[in-house]
Amino acid sequence: MNKLYTLLFVLVAVSFTASAQKESDARVIVITTDGYRWQELFNGIDTSIVKIKRFHHGDSARLIQQYYAPTVQERREKLMPFFWGKLAAAGQIHGNRAAGSQVDNANPYWFSYPGYSEILTGQVDTAVNSNDYKPNPNTNFFEYLNSLPAYKGKVAAFGAWDAFDRILNEKRAGFPVVNAFDSYPELEKDPEMKMLAKMLKESFKPFGMAEPIDAFTHFKAMHYLKKNKPKALYISYGETDEFAHEGAYNHYLDAAHQFDAWVGEIWDFVNTDPDYKGKTTLLITTDHGRGDANKYQWTSHGEKVKDCYQIWYAMIGANVQALGEVKSVEKVYQKELIHKAAKAIGVTFKSEVK
Repeated sequence: MNKLYTLLFVLVAVSFTASAQKESDARVIVITTDGYRWQELFNGIDTSIVKIKRFHHGDSARLIQQYYAPTVQERREKLMPFFWGKLAAAGQIHGNRAAGSQVDNANPYWFSYPGYSEILTGQVDTAVNSNDYKPNPNTNFFEYLNSLPAYKGKVAAFGAWDAFDRILNEKRAGFPVVNAFDSYPELEKDPEMKMLAKMLKESFKPFGMAEPIDAFTHFKAMHYLKKNKPKALYISYGETDEFAHEGAYNHYLDAAHQFDAWVGEIWDFVNTDPDYKGKTTLLITTDHGRGDANKYQWTSHGEKVKDCYQIWYAMIGANVQALGEVKSVEKVYQKELIHKAAKAIGVTFKSEVK
């Protein structure tokens, strides 16, 4: 009988050790694209916007040829082939309100800093009510992970917008937040990072000094991902919002199409690299929605613009059920999303004020 108890104890101990090892080896990547509407994600090109000259900027024929198709399914596949190919097959996509899936901001403001704060802290702080808000007093998910032995020193963030230093409170959080035109001498000891930094500094700056074009953010993040192998990574793209504000629907669609391709590149890498394959969860979403097309308000957002709280999210990877496009009735808030990612990697996170 004593031998039996000993054997059971050994089996339980081995099982617990294996489970703990599996949990500590889990990886997570959160990806956002700023202000991208659920309407285009689920329906593809919006022809009611394309037909307006001041929005297509003389590019309507090319847009129709590249992105239009007779059916909604074909249109969205042409605009975002990765989402509606590999991701829909192996993951889940939420937010098609026409099918009953509602994903909403919980914060009442419907613009960027409050939206990103809600995503990254997993709760709403109504004091966070400006894009110029001070460094976030609320701890974020990546900050929490960086405090855990399994993730310490293996966390990083790359964001197009220069506000991420404040949103993620880089000085307090203790991990690199590479955003906008930041210079990181330590990272730039790497020749490729140095070249990207030089190109960034000398590049065309259509959005001023607050934000570069997304290619720089993406290539920096991808190089870091491949070389440094972080266990927790955040990447935020910005062009979908910038071009929408400019009323450039042609560039907005192209930015969404490119974003889709970049998410696909990230997934293909983590799904084949032995350090990430089978261990990595991806959460993809946006900070806020935009106005309706029929009122010419698609270029804007905020609490005074109707329906800008309407967003979407997608997940794929380890511990993510392959639901495809969710067409059942559901109500999900933005503040819940990071907790879904946390659950997938086996941690429990709660934001604190510091």
